[in-house]
Amino acid sequence: MNVPLRSLLFIPGDSDKKLAKVADCGADAVILDLEDSVAPAQKADARKRVADFLGTAPRGAGAPRYWVRINPLDTGLALEDLAHIMPARPEGILQPKTNGPACVRQVSHYLDAFEAAGGAPDAATAIIAIATETAIAPFHLGEFAGAGLSRLAGLTWGAEDLATAIAASGNRAANGDWMFTFQMARALCLLAAHASGVQAIETLHADFRDEAGLRAACQAARAEGFSGRLAIHPAQVAIINAAFLPSVAEMDHARRIIEAFAATPGAGTIGLDGKMVDIPHLKQAERLLALANAYGVGASA
Repeated sequence: MNVPLRSLLFIPGDSDKKLAKVADCGADAVILDLEDSVAPAQKADARKRVADFLGTAPRGAGAPRYWVRINPLDTGLALEDLAHIMPARPEGILQPKTNGPACVRQVSHYLDAFEAAGGAPDAATAIIAIATETAIAPFHLGEFAGAGLSRLAGLTWGAEDLATAIAASGNRAANGDWMFTFQMARALCLLAAHASGVQAIETLHADFRDEAGLRAACQAARAEGFSGRLAIHPAQVAIINAAFLPSVAEMDHARRIIEAFAATPGAGTIGLDGKMVDIPHLKQAERLLALANAYGVGASA
């Protein structure tokens, strides 16, 4: 099973101090950022620092996976970003302000050329697209499912840039919930990811001091179908990692569903704890235990 990335931690690409702490951050993946966290005057320096870091960073068991957020295509900086970092072989590219599959296809063509030039395996570098950051982007989310983008590994969404794009004064209501436009973009991103067979990644929780709020938001996101979350501070990583794991109670219930169907071969519906359980529940139980096993959290009885 391809194990989803639960936590994806942003690291500013121009900060040696923060880059030095990557190995101990505990995140499933780090996103070495060349975009929003780097001032325009520091872009060239950040490219060099990220390339140098990738060249010496530990890989394999115990190490996070290394992704790079490049600058958007319409800035004219994306190709230069890739030219500097691809020789150091990041495991993936986070593509911001993606207007639709055509934008991902363009970056994928760039990656084809860089991989061929560097002797890397074909399609070795994956892409996660931030697919709601412009006003037009949400209208193209459904197109990802039939686009044939072999590098696409995930879709995520961004509320802050979308707010800027539509001149919104905020993105949350007084009760803390996302306003309707942002709820819609989030839901469409979730559906598009599952329709495309790729990971659905929840956006960041901006208040990194709000541990209780982050935990509740992660649990709600997982319940809806997201499998991981962006992080902006190392203190968020452990909470995110734990929240996106199946709980002991969930695993126990899943086992009972599987055992009940095994005890009544050929049945399409069974009774369990006073409720009717059918084949979709069985499939969900099997998927949950496979995920738990992939994470090594005791899926076996």
